[in-house]
Amino acid sequence: MPESVGFRPDEIDTAAPTRSARLKWVIVVDAALAPGIAVNAAACVAAATQAHVSGLLGSAAVDADGGEHPGLPWAGCSVLAATAEQLVGIRAKAESSEGVFVSDMPVAAQQTRVYDEYLATVAATASPDLLLAAVSVVGPRNRVDRIVGRLPLL
Repeated sequence: MPESVGFRPDEIDTAAPTRSARLKWVIVVDAALAPGIAVNAAACVAAATQAHVSGLLGSAAVDADGGEHPGLPWAGCSVLAATAEQLVGIRAKAESSEGVFVSDMPVAAQQTRVYDEYLATVAATASPDLLLAAVSVVGPRNRVDRIVGRLPLL
């Protein structure tokens, strides 16, 4: 994982189309998962990504009544579908790409109810044998496009 991936303050342009952003964010989910499990996996890798990649969220929106709505990803985030095998390959390609952040959710995270049990399960599993529910990738647009190819939207 690179030391720092994110948007510099001078790159954040919430008035520009999302395609003009230097970085692209995609979340790729195992298409075979049940809808609730898939949404959970996407939400979890999104939370991990937001915590590590600067500048993803725009400012809060304020409605006509003065109610505040927390900021959302100003540069967008596509949620794509892949096979379990493709997820492993996407993770490997993303990890070996310079300037790309990757977070993943091993299937073990959804099979345990105690976080320490999840950690122990992952620790006992070799990386190539780790089954994944979802992978989040942020990086330069051209690199991310090469990593995910032409996967369909979930």
